Amino acid sequence: MISIALVEPEIPPNTGNIARLCAATRVPLHIVGAIGFRLDDAAVRRAGLDYWPEVELRRHRDLAALRAALPVNTRFVYLTTKAERSYLDWQFTTDDCLVFGRETRGLPEELLRANWESCITIPMPNPNVRSLNLATSTGIVLYEALRQTGVLH
Repeated sequence: MISIALVEPEIPPNTGNIARLCAATRVPLHIVGAIGFRLDDAAVRRAGLDYWPEVELRRHRDLAALRAALPVNTRFVYLTTKAERSYLDWQFTTDDCLVFGRETRGLPEELLRANWESCITIPMPNPNVRSLNLATSTGIVLYEALRQTGVLH
């Protein structure tokens, strides 16, 4: 099953919106590493509204713990503005874990370099815009992955 991993998310409403997205699509949400807020904060809950019981939420101390918790055939797909390959050119599988980094810094450079063949981006025609909102990016890529794998009808 496709899953979403947020590495050290920093903005509560983004995490809440992504949790709601995961609840709506029945996609597990993995929170990795330290976060700058509590998951029971009002801003997170407000964004997720009353859908929190529908979220399959798991916490992991780091990416190694996440990898150990997922099936051995899980393929990690890293989202970054630095990648050259568009998510539209990627062949998603049901074994993919879509990994998103912090809102302010993204994923660590060394992680991206070590996994460059698994890094994808969302094209943005306007070069003056640095990046999209984390929740927006997650929704764009997740729905394409679900479409490609036949989950959406």
